[in-house]
Amino acid sequence: MIVCVCNNISDREIRQAIDMGISSMDELREALGVATCCGNCLSYAVEVLDEHLGSGLQETVLKRPSLTV
Repeated sequence: MIVCVCNNISDREIRQAIDMGISSMDELREALGVATCCGNCLSYAVEVLDEHLGSGLQETVLKRPSLTV
């Protein structure tokens, strides 16, 4: 889902950035440009950041689950 319409940033991109070491909204702004234009995405971007940091997940968009039969 697109979080930041102005800069076309998705929740997946935010999660991937967190997996690569970003841990604050200021770092997200600097790295991806989230919430740097109109600011309407700020609350949802913070929600995605907090949820992903708290979940302990280290999965990125590039990983695929392995299927076991």
